[in-house]
Amino acid sequence: MITLASDFGTPYPAAMKGVILQRSDARLVDIAHDFPRQDVRAAAFWLRETLPEFPPATHLVVVDPGVGTERAALAIEAGDHHLIAPDNGVAVPAARALTDAGTELAVYDLACDEDAVSNTFHGRDVFAPAAAEIHEAGSVADVARATPTAEWVDLTFPEPNLGSDGATGEVLVVDDFGNTVSNIPGRLVSDRDSVIVNGLQAPVRRSYAAVGDGERLVTVGSHDYVEFAVNRGRGDEAFDLAAGDTVELR
Repeated sequence: MITLASDFGTPYPAAMKGVILQRSDARLVDIAHDFPRQDVRAAAFWLRETLPEFPPATHLVVVDPGVGTERAALAIEAGDHHLIAPDNGVAVPAARALTDAGTELAVYDLACDEDAVSNTFHGRDVFAPAAAEIHEAGSVADVARATPTAEWVDLTFPEPNLGSDGATGEVLVVDDFGNTVSNIPGRLVSDRDSVIVNGLQAPVRRSYAAVGDGERLVTVGSHDYVEFAVNRGRGDEAFDLAAGDTVELR
């Protein structure tokens, strides 16, 4: 199985699939191709939450603001999974989630034929062929173009500041529903009836429909982080929050 994830929209993912299918009969599964454009951190978050649900697979990830520059192309062995991505950290949180705690990531630099590569579509010309080759080989180490490297871009998510009277955190992502996901652990609100979010009081509820239509709420999402939402509305608008904003929770 090869999964594909990008910020390409359409029709670019089809070209990547065509390249893969010329080299492999692997089952192809789309994760998403509508990640926020060039937002490496948002893609990294959703991949970390999504890829561990899959059986062993090769994962092709292209959110690549640095396409055409000297940034490297990487392959990462993570347990029984392989991730192929640009060297901007986008695949690193997911790779760690797929690897046993305390285990060092096995990261490889992928060489490519510069004469056969465009400056604007490495998804098709670099990453898709590499994904097919690694899938067929069954191991990154068995691919001739892969060289172990200790130099690669890391990506970690910010930690909240937790106190006796609440927390100061950051909005990590906003999903398509407008649900606003923070980095504050859900356990901080799980036994509360209400909290104050940047000066706004809101009830803490287990589900969106536990409040009336259009009403604000705070809940704990499937990712176990505190989430700011509106039943049948947009939490980002109601709480005036966007990715990267600071959240004061009391």
